[in-house]
Amino acid sequence: MSIQEGDFIRLNFTGYANGILFDTTEEQKAREAGVFEEGRDYTPKVVCAGKRQIILGLDEAIIGKEVGFEETLEVPPEKGFGEHEQELLRSYEKKVFKTKPERGMRVTIPDTGTGTVVNVIGNRVIVDFNHPLAGQTLTYTYRIEGIVESATEKIAGLIKLFSGYDMEVSLEDKTALIKLPPGIYYASRTWLNMKPYITNSIFDEIEGIEEIRYIERYKNSKNESEE
Repeated sequence: MSIQEGDFIRLNFTGYANGILFDTTEEQKAREAGVFEEGRDYTPKVVCAGKRQIILGLDEAIIGKEVGFEETLEVPPEKGFGEHEQELLRSYEKKVFKTKPERGMRVTIPDTGTGTVVNVIGNRVIVDFNHPLAGQTLTYTYRIEGIVESATEKIAGLIKLFSGYDMEVSLEDKTALIKLPPGIYYASRTWLNMKPYITNSIFDEIEGIEEIRYIERYKNSKNESEE
């Protein structure tokens, strides 16, 4: 059965820019390229096809394919990380930065975002707020590993995709129960930013879910030690 828009799938992929690997779900490829990161989860991503949860070129490619299909494709900038926009280059005085700015440094400017220092001229610092891969044609290899049928796996997959967290998910009738890691609201700005999007995605993409409960529990460690 071919993949249709709205289907949840497990997807392995690897992306290259100018022949250099910049992203992969496969540990062996990361090790071979010398970019393996300890603690990173190298497993297939759970994504909802046709919903722009991955770059457009890859999202379009999987529609109509079947489980087990694999290929290598080129993704032009407009279907990757966008064209490089000159207006996203900004100039700042050095005093804006807490540490000495150097070319290639990633910096965050309040109310603007995160960019890359591309030049330092006298007292002026030029920051590029384009995506680092904007304007580049990318090469992707991918393989569709399977269809996801379970609602709990779909929900857990969306959470992992957008927040990076593995969370325990269960269902009570039409209510999704999501167990949060203790202290996540203090430890993760990513979770704070992505929670509304994850919540809307669950309601929009997973049929039958009428309520979501995010559960955060703590145990009194003093009582446990006394026992």
